[in-house]
Amino acid sequence: MDLATVFCPNPDCPARGQTGQGNIGLHSRQEQRLICKQCRKTFTANKGTAFYRLRTPTETVSLGLTLLAHGCPVQASGVAFGFDERTVAAWFARAGTQAQAVQEHLVEQPRALGQVQADEIRVKQQGKISWMALARTVGPRLWLAGEVSEQRDLGLVRRLLARVRRCATRAPLLVCTDGFRAYPRAIREAFRDPLPIGKPGRPHLRPWKNLHIAQVGKHYVQRRVVSVERRILAGTAAQVEKLRHRSQGGTGVLNTAYIERRNATFRERLAALTRRGRALARKRSTLEYGMYLIGAVYNFCPAHESLRIAAAVSQPAVDRTPAMAARITTHCWSVCELLSFHVPPPRWMPPTRRGRRSWALQRVIARWCL
Repeated sequence: MDLATVFCPNPDCPARGQTGQGNIGLHSRQEQRLICKQCRKTFTANKGTAFYRLRTPTETVSLGLTLLAHGCPVQASGVAFGFDERTVAAWFARAGTQAQAVQEHLVEQPRALGQVQADEIRVKQQGKISWMALARTVGPRLWLAGEVSEQRDLGLVRRLLARVRRCATRAPLLVCTDGFRAYPRAIREAFRDPLPIGKPGRPHLRPWKNLHIAQVGKHYVQRRVVSVERRILAGTAAQVEKLRHRSQGGTGVLNTAYIERRNATFRERLAALTRRGRALARKRSTLEYGMYLIGAVYNFCPAHESLRIAAAVSQPAVDRTPAMAARITTHCWSVCELLSFHVPPPRWMPPTRRGRRSWALQRVIARWCL
């Protein structure tokens, strides 16, 4: 084990989340237990991951969660491995929490997105209907964010776009959605910055200069699409076409096919989303765990065929995942690696108190905060 890549997970430790500082030592090799020399707390090597304090072997849990992330129901996994259904459901909850932490830490970081598409999935729960809103980029095929709500309204769209906002820089951006009328207002509210005027009070908020909004509305007759209406709500047609061509390639037109294909993957891999199925989700948390697990596995683990780079003569082609195409990672992860990833806690901040700080506290601040 490389101790230079391990950090202290103690939330009260000034050295929490920092690697390569020489504060981590080996406490017990047999038990895989480490110690922080700053706070003198010991911890296991898998603390903060989905495998923490599990008695089942890591390989078995990883295999079961791999099946769950690819569409196998919880009941079938329990029967196949000989575990109680509640045990597999607990693994599923652990994996969803870990996948959400990895998604927020690695994916929800500012980067040039190019074109973003968003859509909603109607979910039939036990005794009610819920909605799952998803967003993804078109170029690297990266799943950005998702939200679950009992209502398909402006609040759901606002929460989704707030997460997309954390993933975006102020580079030219095209947001393409379906004809849901809550999107234009929510997009303008999410992608705007305060305009300082040098006066007291709340400053005015101005939408981004390079923000482009487009909607693709489909008209149905007896569940068949009879016409498609494309509307540009912000930006010029030339700018929208330039961003579309850059992200989609030379062929095609303005569409929402990429997010609709992503919705199909979610319906295929999450049993509760299957149309006319009997695996209904009783709790909202079940949908959220499944959404993050499937989304994170899609981003980091399997190679995407459309992202393959053709190599030169006598060299093999390079397979890439969406995370590799977005330059988040350099290799394809396994599900075990995804669930074992250590998400660092926020950096320690010195306590705010009245009076002069002690010399000991000043030395700690100089060591870990500067």
